[in-house]
Amino acid sequence: MDDSKQSRWKEASSTSASSEEHEHEALGQNLESWRVAVIMTGLSLSILCVALDTTIMATAIPRITDEFNSLADIGWYGSAYQLTSCSLTLTFGKLFTFYSTKWVYLIVLAIFELGSLICGVAPNSTSLIIGRAIAGIGTSGIYAGCFLIIAQTIPLKRRPLVTSIIGSLYGVASMAGPLIGGALTDHATWRWCFYINLPAGAVTALFIVLLYKAPRQKRQTSLRAVAVELDIPGTVSCLPCVICLLLALQWGGAKYAWDSPRIIALFISSAGLLLIFVLIQWGQQGRATVPPALISNRDVWGPALYAFCLSASFMLPIWFQSIKSATATESGLMNLPMLISTTVTSIITGFLVGKIGYCAPFMLLGSVLGAIGAGLLTTLSIHSGPSKWISYQALYGAGAGMGIQLAVTTVQAAIPPGDLPSATVIVLFFQMMGGAVSVSVAQAVFQNGLLATCTKEDVGGADCGRVVGVGLGELRREFSGDSLQGVLRVYNGAVTRAFFVGVAMVCLAVLGAVGVRWFSVKTSSARTSMSINSMNRGREGGEGVR
Repeated sequence: MDDSKQSRWKEASSTSASSEEHEHEALGQNLESWRVAVIMTGLSLSILCVALDTTIMATAIPRITDEFNSLADIGWYGSAYQLTSCSLTLTFGKLFTFYSTKWVYLIVLAIFELGSLICGVAPNSTSLIIGRAIAGIGTSGIYAGCFLIIAQTIPLKRRPLVTSIIGSLYGVASMAGPLIGGALTDHATWRWCFYINLPAGAVTALFIVLLYKAPRQKRQTSLRAVAVELDIPGTVSCLPCVICLLLALQWGGAKYAWDSPRIIALFISSAGLLLIFVLIQWGQQGRATVPPALISNRDVWGPALYAFCLSASFMLPIWFQSIKSATATESGLMNLPMLISTTVTSIITGFLVGKIGYCAPFMLLGSVLGAIGAGLLTTLSIHSGPSKWISYQALYGAGAGMGIQLAVTTVQAAIPPGDLPSATVIVLFFQMMGGAVSVSVAQAVFQNGLLATCTKEDVGGADCGRVVGVGLGELRREFSGDSLQGVLRVYNGAVTRAFFVGVAMVCLAVLGAVGVRWFSVKTSSARTSMSINSMNRGREGGEGVR
């Protein structure tokens, strides 16, 4: 391409991007406040349901296993949901690109509701697992669709606050899930853990159908062309890649030894499929599920890395239950300082970003605060009092709350509307995978640490097999005196060693924050033009100008 052609093409791309962004902004600015409020209420209800679904079964599982005699299926109740929700997230990025956000969102909401209904009426354990898998499919689209509707409804300068509030609701619901599940199970039936999704989903669907108008599709595309654009080969290789990885992480060290043939085969299969997926994406270029020019853009890979690392999970409930003799409910209440600090800081940060305009400094500060708080958590001992475990987790929560929702905000502020669905979904996918990977790795470190550090001398002559095999709530009934103190020290060492997984991930989040460009969300048009020109230049090498 000669210089004059390239110049004219860049100018056209810039003009088109500015026009698209102007229309995008105008949509949110022209909606009445009451209409926006009602739409956000509907989205909040759907997010609350999705978040509750991830944790609400924790306290209901004993009743479910009693009714179905299905103790061997416990792991699948969570795995079936997580496998489908994580593995299909990227696919929905393509669907949201080529079809109306409104109708794709309503379809995935219906899938989630169907899964919840199947779980609620399940006559046996197999039906419940199938229902959980179907609900997970809906979840993968609901979460992405929610943020896309926000992007198409809320003006850019107000979006950080709204995104922070929605993200905070997710955190609150996740923490409240076990409490609500326990109350429903004790006073009604465990089936209401799923029935409650039905009226909430119906209200959300009603609000979206009546009040939300998705942007008109710029181009009419035939079904055959869409089939090509959907990158089916990429999806076929991505799905089993993610499933193999998650199964290996969930089964390793728990159901099978890490060096067992099954776990090794799963890891090798995942790596091989990942290589195939990367090659397909490189060949597809602009048509790929994860376009190389998009993922190589610092405004995408920076937030994606940041979201992956800052989604690290900490095993504080295990520390509370083993070291502080807390019940499951009490450990949830003792975890409130992290939840409260995360929620409050997230909302305050969203407000400040809307006023100041810059996301990058808050993301950097959040990762630094989170790293300090995570590091302090590794210093907890069996004698640590409330002043330490409250302040340490509150400091980590403040850092996480300050930055985690800004990953999506940054992408939506920097990327042109045409690439927004794919870019948003990429960040959300990495965020979900970060949580799944950190939990599995931390669990493995904890279990291996417990086995490696337990000697008869450390636990006052007690049998290490009993130490490892006893439940957290049974420690003080099984052991006493010097043996108990030794067992608690071994447990404390294993848990705090697992905390280092979170510390490493949060420290790596700093790299993602450094990679994010410093720009103001108040100057979106110039920013979008720069972004689209940068990506299009990357696409030239693969497919030229179309």
